[in-house]
Amino acid sequence: MALSTVFRRASSTVATLAFRAARSPVSFRSGAVSAERLILGSQIMRGSVSSFSFSRFSTESAITKTTADEKLVSVIESEIECAVEEEAPHDTSILEEKPEGFPFEIIDTPGERTVLLRRKFEDETIQVVVDSVASYDDEEDEAEPNDEGDDEDQESVGKIRVPMVVSVEKGDGVCLEFGVSAYPDEIVIDSLSIKQPQESENELAYEGPDFDDLDENLQKAFHRYLEIRGIKPSFTTFLADYVANKDSREYLQWLKDLKSFVEK
Repeated sequence: MALSTVFRRASSTVATLAFRAARSPVSFRSGAVSAERLILGSQIMRGSVSSFSFSRFSTESAITKTTADEKLVSVIESEIECAVEEEAPHDTSILEEKPEGFPFEIIDTPGERTVLLRRKFEDETIQVVVDSVASYDDEEDEAEPNDEGDDEDQESVGKIRVPMVVSVEKGDGVCLEFGVSAYPDEIVIDSLSIKQPQESENELAYEGPDFDDLDENLQKAFHRYLEIRGIKPSFTTFLADYVANKDSREYLQWLKDLKSFVEK
């Protein structure tokens, strides 16, 4: 009896182990599937949160951009109103009436900061590029403050300066190029050079000495040379008014172009 009992217990143990061995893979796969579902669910949740956060960020960015653009347009419109008010008092007759003896054709291209003057003088073609940004040069002497010490209205005495480049060209394409500062009472030659038609911009061509270093008689002769070709101080005030008017018009158009771009 004892021996049979031992055999029955052994058989039962073997059967139990076999049953467990048969079930274990299924249990493992079931656990793996559950883990996969958990991971997938976590990823879906994170994706939903990320999508929500991105959508919210995009909406907030769009609102911020719209608000900033509207504010910018409002400021630009205010600047346009000021520019229109400042331009209104300007005498536009200077655009139509040239001073007596003014020999140049005026070529004023919208959108450019310079004005081109052109004329034929015998066998020469003369062109003058006038910068629209005129300035005032301060003179050495300044106004003395009054006895009461109130110097709020005391400003340094200055005179208008119109920078320009004068080119005198003959048929072969070679030209003399003058850098000039035009004042109401004088024409100052800042530089003088000879330009060749085939000259490369990369070449460092010899441009001669400083104009102030030339012999005094030679300087006077070149001043006379320009004067008989129409570069005279008597035209400076007209040119200063003209380029000031152009600068105002260009600034106003620039503001309008900015507004148009931002509003797109």
